[in-house]
Amino acid sequence: MRAPYFLLLTLCLFCCQMSSGVGYLTGLGHRSDHYIRARSGGTCHFSSCPLFTKIEGTCYGGKAKCCL
Repeated sequence: MRAPYFLLLTLCLFCCQMSSGVGYLTGLGHRSDHYIRARSGGTCHFSSCPLFTKIEGTCYGGKAKCCL
């Protein structure tokens, strides 16, 4: 008779832990804008872009410019 109660208890504890971590699981697939720009060959600069490069977007949440 103890076994079903033990299984129910472990299931409830497992579900409680999963519900608190749902926010972390949804963020796993997202990449930062800096990572995306670096993968495409760009560099992030807080100042103006170097010569012979152009602005292709932003980095660090819009605080810097991505130069290609």
